[in-house]
Amino acid sequence: MAMERTTVNPWPWSVALGYNQGELVSGQTRTLYCAGQTAMSSEGKPQHEGDMAAQLALSLDNLEAVLGEAGMSLTNLVRLNVYTTDVDRLFAHYGVLASRLGAAGVAPATTMLGVTRLAIPTLMVELEGTAVA
Repeated sequence: MAMERTTVNPWPWSVALGYNQGELVSGQTRTLYCAGQTAMSSEGKPQHEGDMAAQLALSLDNLEAVLGEAGMSLTNLVRLNVYTTDVDRLFAHYGVLASRLGAAGVAPATTMLGVTRLAIPTLMVELEGTAVA
């Protein structure tokens, strides 16, 4: 049995913002739970201090790298948690994330949380995802 994915949206407003309220996944599946991905280089060094757009793009690149290692892509993303130290600043650059998700044709169930800080103080955004194939 192949994986079947059904969006769950009792209200239409979230779709306009680029996410679904829920994703119902059934059938034979593999599930990948991704650790939070930040703007870290492949050597484990924080990048782009003070640049929210660049940090968001690199965090997404790193999430895609984890997905790729598991034979998946953004297309398989069903859940995305976004943690940021500055919600207003993140919203100003949210198009970086929304355009990449839109290009992949997905609108994963998403939660955004403002936090006081991340594990490394210069980092401003962390992306945590769940993917199903």
